[in-house]
Amino acid sequence: MKRLFWLGVGVVAGVALSRKASEAARQATPAGLASNVGDAVRELAGAVGSFGAEVRAGMSEREQELHDMVEERTGFTAPPAGGAGRHAAQRPVRRARRAEG
Repeated sequence: MKRLFWLGVGVVAGVALSRKASEAARQATPAGLASNVGDAVRELAGAVGSFGAEVRAGMSEREQELHDMVEERTGFTAPPAGGAGRHAAQRPVRRARRAEG
C-alpha cells in the first residue's frame, strides 16, 4: 500500500513538473516572448491612458475652481470653457476628406 501511495505521488509530481517545464519552454520561444511583451505593452498603454484621463479630470476640476473663485471675487462671469468664447467664430472648421476609390 505504501509503495502504491508513493508511486501516485511520483506520477502527480512528474506530471506537474512536466507541465511547468513545457510552459517555461513555450515562454522562452520567440512567440512566447512576443506574447509577454505584447501583454506588458497593453498594460502600460492602459495605465498611461488612465493616468491621462485622471490628469484631464483634475485639470477640469481645478479650472472650474478657478472660474468660481474669479467670479466670486470680481463678479465677472467668464465664458464657459470649450471654445464658446469670443474666438469661437474665428476657428476654421476642419472636415475629413472622403476616400475615393
